[in-house]
Amino acid sequence: MSFRTLTAVSGIAIVLVYAIGSGLWVNTGDNWYRNLNKPSWQPPGAVFGIIWPYNFIVLGIAATIIGQRASKPAAFTYIAFFALSVAAALTWAYLFYRPHDLTGAAIALTATALLTIPMTYILFTISIPMAIAVMPYQIWVAIAAALNWSIKGLN
Repeated sequence: MSFRTLTAVSGIAIVLVYAIGSGLWVNTGDNWYRNLNKPSWQPPGAVFGIIWPYNFIVLGIAATIIGQRASKPAAFTYIAFFALSVAAALTWAYLFYRPHDLTGAAIALTATALLTIPMTYILFTISIPMAIAVMPYQIWVAIAAALNWSIKGLN
């Protein structure tokens, strides 16, 4: 398997781990989440159902483009930051929804948001349209981190 193919396959595998892992840990159906005090600026629930499928699809396409076009160092760096950001995001999902550790979850989600910055930068050097397509993900995780910090402050 070529490095380019391996990079693309690795990126898509990370997206699948992200989607499946999130689905296993995120639980909005119980009363704990519903009973939390939330800030007035929290997006409506329907937005979550739209943005996450978009994010997962775009992240998979971005990984494929990185695999096709990036130099080996850039591709490796992108995949490394992507894997770290997904690990942080899954840590958030676990901490927030399982032990209800709002502080730890907020820290993990802040790390996720910060780890998307180098990913987006690398994408801008490879494909400006793809970088623009990934910007909603970067913005979303930053908003989610701010939302988590707000929920922590309200509870």
